[in-house]
Amino acid sequence: MRVVISLEYDGSPYWGWQRQSTRMGIQPVVEKALSLVADEPVQVFCAGRTDKGVHATTQVIHFNAEKVRSERAWVMGANAYLPKSIRVHWAREVSSDFHARFSAMRRRYCYILQVSLIPPAILEPYVSWRYGQAEDLDEIAIVKACESLLGQQDFSSFRAADCQAKTPIRTIHVCRFSRQNNLFILDIEADGFLHHMVRNIMGVLIEIGLGKKPAKWIDEVLGARDRRAASKTAVPNGLYLTHITYPAHFALPIVLRRPLFLR
Repeated sequence: MRVVISLEYDGSPYWGWQRQSTRMGIQPVVEKALSLVADEPVQVFCAGRTDKGVHATTQVIHFNAEKVRSERAWVMGANAYLPKSIRVHWAREVSSDFHARFSAMRRRYCYILQVSLIPPAILEPYVSWRYGQAEDLDEIAIVKACESLLGQQDFSSFRAADCQAKTPIRTIHVCRFSRQNNLFILDIEADGFLHHMVRNIMGVLIEIGLGKKPAKWIDEVLGARDRRAASKTAVPNGLYLTHITYPAHFALPIVLRRPLFLR
């Protein structure tokens, strides 16, 4: 049987999703738990590989299993073996043509920046922080800059140097910027993302919000098609994978899930 599972995890204790030889990734922790439930070795495939310190409210994985287990058994069994930083929300049996990565049509991320005079304590691993007052950030300018990111474009200026994607062309369907007290939230959805793309976009938006660059600067950065034209990469701890869109015929119960401390 092929099983698809939705995961939530706190990425701060891990060095990203992938299995690594010397550092702890999320993938081997999940595979170990599922292997105990399956009573056989399990290899999982994810919708999107998150970097060190990046979180997920909705990560989707799939795996094959020889032995039959109920959907409830996969959920309850896996959660019994997983650490508190990782949780399974649901499991479904799917057809063999489903693939967590290649069947995905869109992916959505949320980036959270806190602007305050005092750095956060409880939320320290879960938001990016910048010294100042919330009024220091020009929300209107950032919203205007976000409009330039919509549609199909070459995002070479926002890809990491080690990005292995075959093409820098991506289509952004949603790019919204909002404020909740002293938290600033970027919601962005695309058919796919390049390595560090969201964090590099956020770095540029912060520069614009602080008035160091005009809103139209983002058009210059896009047109340059050169990573050196943009600004620094924003830190990872403010980034969340929040939604994956799949074809309707798979009938997966995926809903948009933002971090619980957001309205």
